[in-house]
Amino acid sequence: MTAHLVYLPTLRAYDGTVVQFDDERGLGEVVAADRRRHPFHCTAIADGSRHVDVGAAVRFSLAPGHAGRLEARDVVVTGTARVERDLDS
Repeated sequence: MTAHLVYLPTLRAYDGTVVQFDDERGLGEVVAADRRRHPFHCTAIADGSRHVDVGAAVRFSLAPGHAGRLEARDVVVTGTARVERDLDS
């Protein structure tokens, strides 16, 4: 009998800031409060808008993506980041 791994999205919500977003490709990246970077696709934006501004404060969950690495999912804009100078540090 072969065991199959099932990956479920994390139940935990993370806070972060959008540091990159390419409208043409629909790809973006968020930096979590712990300074880890996570990619996301525009289809992961929870309100269906397919766009998010760089510098937006967001809340998101994590799930394995197509390549097996963690990606941001269920991205919800919660406001504007307060300290923009720390985004790329």
